[in-house]
Amino acid sequence: MKMLINVPETVVADALRGMAAVYPGLIVDVENRVVVRRDAPVAGKVGLVSGGGSGHEPLHGGFVGPGMLSAACPGEVFTSPVPDQMVRAAAAVDSGAGVLFIVKNYTGDVLNFDMAAELAEDEGVQIGKVLVNDDVAVTDSLFTAGRRGTGATLFVEKIAGAAAEAGAPLERVEAIGRRVNERARSFGVALSAVTTPAKGSPTFDLPPGELELGIGIHGEPGRERRAMMTSHEIADFAVDAVLADLRPAGPVIALVNGMGGTPLLELYGFTAEVHRVLGERGVAVARTLVGNYVTSLDMAGCSVTLCEVDEELLRLWDAPVETAALRWGR
Repeated sequence: MKMLINVPETVVADALRGMAAVYPGLIVDVENRVVVRRDAPVAGKVGLVSGGGSGHEPLHGGFVGPGMLSAACPGEVFTSPVPDQMVRAAAAVDSGAGVLFIVKNYTGDVLNFDMAAELAEDEGVQIGKVLVNDDVAVTDSLFTAGRRGTGATLFVEKIAGAAAEAGAPLERVEAIGRRVNERARSFGVALSAVTTPAKGSPTFDLPPGELELGIGIHGEPGRERRAMMTSHEIADFAVDAVLADLRPAGPVIALVNGMGGTPLLELYGFTAEVHRVLGERGVAVARTLVGNYVTSLDMAGCSVTLCEVDEELLRLWDAPVETAALRWGR
């Protein structure tokens, strides 16, 4: 496989150096693997820290900035960051108002963030935590106990980030983040396998005429493998899987997320199908976001995330944000 890299061992450090060159609003510590908004800590403001394995860009480093995360901790590709990174990030963004850890439900991430929380609290930092577990495709997988954390991570980081930016206390920011997670569900589809720099070849076998329904963001198996389906058919399957679990009573924000290897031409066409299904099911769509936000390197495919919103959550979603990958209202 051809990749635009030097060597697999330096791919994360090289990417961080690139971020540092492009975004002056970020402090990028390449050696210690921490990305921090330059004005942190902000007086009286709750800090938000997230992180996870690299390979899912722009998650998480691309969401650091006003209105969203205060800091992010990138691990090696598909590998959890270590507690030292998280403790360093928490110390960098703590203004005395506390720090919220936003954690995707993968075993390594959960264990390391829990350890970091204990270490940070020993140093006098008050820590809250939101565990994101929105994937309805499977319960338990190769990487996690319970449901995987996927697209809803963006919703939690954006909406909780807006609450923190508005000056809400830690308990309130944490409660809002948990509320978003409880109201959000996701389902992913893979059209091709993912290729990691270390392996240099597809990590699993997916024949040309087949797709995987319910795939995880590391290439974990989903619910079933089928012959290739049309965009219309995939939208019916994915949206119905989400709605069967979420059962929204009000409007939703829809995220149509590319897995990294699918062009926007296809994603916009698929978005039209997602809106069709939601309309047929009587679900109102308040906002829609389309693009590559929670990716899996070069995997072709997509995921659908729906988050039921009320007036407060929609207002926080619409609040200004200024990050490398998400920005509006400023």
